[in-house]
Amino acid sequence: MDLLLLSVSDVSMSVSARQKLETQAAENNIVKEELELLDSSNTVFKLIGPVLVKQDLDEAKATVAKRLEYINGEIQRYETLLKDLEKKSEHQREVLTSLQQDFQKAQGLIAGKV
Repeated sequence: MDLLLLSVSDVSMSVSARQKLETQAAENNIVKEELELLDSSNTVFKLIGPVLVKQDLDEAKATVAKRLEYINGEIQRYETLLKDLEKKSEHQREVLTSLQQDFQKAQGLIAGKV
């Protein structure tokens, strides 16, 4: 029974993490789209702590692209993890069903002897 609870907890944490990553991906896609609208005459600033620091446009685009690549990789990793957890959960359901059937058969044999 502990295995089933562990799977539910794992699935819940993985779904939550994936949703957070999807939100980050959406935000970064908006930033990417906004950066694409700019040209070299525009000034781009990056927030570092409480300070805005001037940043090169190409550097900002590269940073956002790398961040999106990382986030999408993490989303894929969580998708794979969730599929694996679903397979484990299905296996646990099958084992539980089998045990329930064995138990019911055993109860039927005992009831027949009484």
